[in-house]
Amino acid sequence: MLIDEEGQPMGVVSTRDAVSTAKERGLDLVEVGANAKPPVCKILDFGKFQYEQEKSQGKGKSKSHAGEIKEVQFGVKTDEHDFNTKLKLASKFIEKGYKIRVVVKMIGRENIYSDRAIAQIRRFKDTLSLDFEQMPSRLGTRFSATLIKGKNKPAQEQEKDQGKENAKN
Repeated sequence: MLIDEEGQPMGVVSTRDAVSTAKERGLDLVEVGANAKPPVCKILDFGKFQYEQEKSQGKGKSKSHAGEIKEVQFGVKTDEHDFNTKLKLASKFIEKGYKIRVVVKMIGRENIYSDRAIAQIRRFKDTLSLDFEQMPSRLGTRFSATLIKGKNKPAQEQEKDQGKENAKN
């Protein structure tokens, strides 16, 4: 059984005739139904056919990074500029769909100031308006927490939205 490039059946044709018809049209003869009686062949551009097959297989793949985690580390005494740099890096990861693991390392006498480490993590979370997936926990000389994209808006955006609603009323 032969099918032309527009999808119209041409009937049962010998292999030689099918190949010559495909060559005349500048296309390829591709067997699409080998198990059928008689086998089904189609006249088409094989390169385009392969491309469309690969494209349709690629659609099933997700581009989300929801399960993947990126880690951001800093210390208790991290300077403001370095902290802001880590914030920018984390915000890029969040935009791409990653989760963020924030790790605060403590060295030597810094270990007695565990409240400062937790405060750093909360400040990081609040600045980016993220939510805890895993609350801060201590692992030896490190505090870590896993953050995910927050469902709530930053305080500034909420105030703007309330102002707009008040203006409408």
